[in-house]
Amino acid sequence: MANSIIQWFMTAMKGLPPELIVFVVSMIPIVELRGGIICASLLGLPVWRGVLFCLLGNAIPVPFILLFITPIFAWLKKAKIFRPMVEWLEKRSMGKSEKIQRMEFWGLTLFVGIPLPGTGAWTGSLIASLLDIKFKKALPAVYLGLLIATVIMCTVSYLIPSLVSGALA
Repeated sequence: MANSIIQWFMTAMKGLPPELIVFVVSMIPIVELRGGIICASLLGLPVWRGVLFCLLGNAIPVPFILLFITPIFAWLKKAKIFRPMVEWLEKRSMGKSEKIQRMEFWGLTLFVGIPLPGTGAWTGSLIASLLDIKFKKALPAVYLGLLIATVIMCTVSYLIPSLVSGALA
């Protein structure tokens, strides 16, 4: 699913600077930094430029999610039309919160940092907010997790392909 979203964005944003495409892809929930790094690699951006725009794109929404998602959800729940969606998002996010509850800072860091489906900065920030983890603790945990995810994804998207193509040459 993430690959088809990335391909759609690359096609829809054709003609725009690759950095902008990577930045926007990295801001999108579900795809996030993981998809942004893959996108940067496919667009031929040097690793340092890809990382810079991916980190910026994925990091910008985090403080807003941590600070405002709980009151936004409370407000949306007042409307019958949005209540089921918000409750589903909360239930789905809280279903992944066990390790974060136990380990707080390091649990949140690992949740964001290990690139598995359903993890990432958006979900990690939502869970931190729903668990009422203090902003001072949650923000650095999410950002550290982003750095870990960056190293993993750069290895998968840049280093391994270059080693394989070098070995095949």
